[in-house]
Amino acid sequence: MLVLDPPIDLLPDGAPGPRRFKIKAADSESRRGLVASLLKTRYLWRGYRTGEMPPSQAAQRFTLAAIEDQHTIGTITVAFDGPQRMSADDAFPDEVAALRAQGRRLCEFTKLAIDPTVGTKRVLAALFHVAYIVAHRLRGYDTLLIEVNPRHMRYYERMLGCHVLGEVRINRTVDAPAVLLTADFSYVMKQIGQFGGRPELSANERSLYPFAFSLTEEAGIIARMRERYDTWLEDRDRVPVPEAEFQPSDLMGL
Repeated sequence: MLVLDPPIDLLPDGAPGPRRFKIKAADSESRRGLVASLLKTRYLWRGYRTGEMPPSQAAQRFTLAAIEDQHTIGTITVAFDGPQRMSADDAFPDEVAALRAQGRRLCEFTKLAIDPTVGTKRVLAALFHVAYIVAHRLRGYDTLLIEVNPRHMRYYERMLGCHVLGEVRINRTVDAPAVLLTADFSYVMKQIGQFGGRPELSANERSLYPFAFSLTEEAGIIARMRERYDTWLEDRDRVPVPEAEFQPSDLMGL
């Protein structure tokens, strides 16, 4: 379930120039504690039920955090389809099963929260863009699923190009109504190529994509991730460690 307050339209664009924040993985106890605190604050503000964060990152899911001046100002979790299934399977089992039957490689974005006192469209776009890079560009997943409150549905349709896959159900995790949205990552790639890194276009292009990274910045992120992965492979050969311990989402100094 995604929670975003204030709505995307009400977030300020963000200061131009170099980004002051960084996107990191919530892979330490202290960082995960800060993420959990932000989620709890934003979810309780909406009257949603909250659950505990897992004690560590897992191979099937990871949590990203936007960090500025040692403070967590935004977070999102990416979950990949697999034996443990996804959160969307609970309220929308038929819709998700139909996509699997088509051979789609599914992932979902969930547990999104932005600190409304400092959050901007640039922060939100960076979280989405890095999550997209890991899911699609590096791991080859092709279809995104998102559960959102019906009140926020139009924002995601307009801002990200999502469309409705499942009508209103109750998300039992937060005990709140949700609709299931989906988007093809091929569409996301096209929009980033056309608008990414060009915030001056936001006056006419009302989506989130002008606030995303440019293709040059994206290429740099991917190169750093792959370099770190190659280094991890070399270290693994010397001192074997579980592959689940590798956190590709923590490889950016954005």
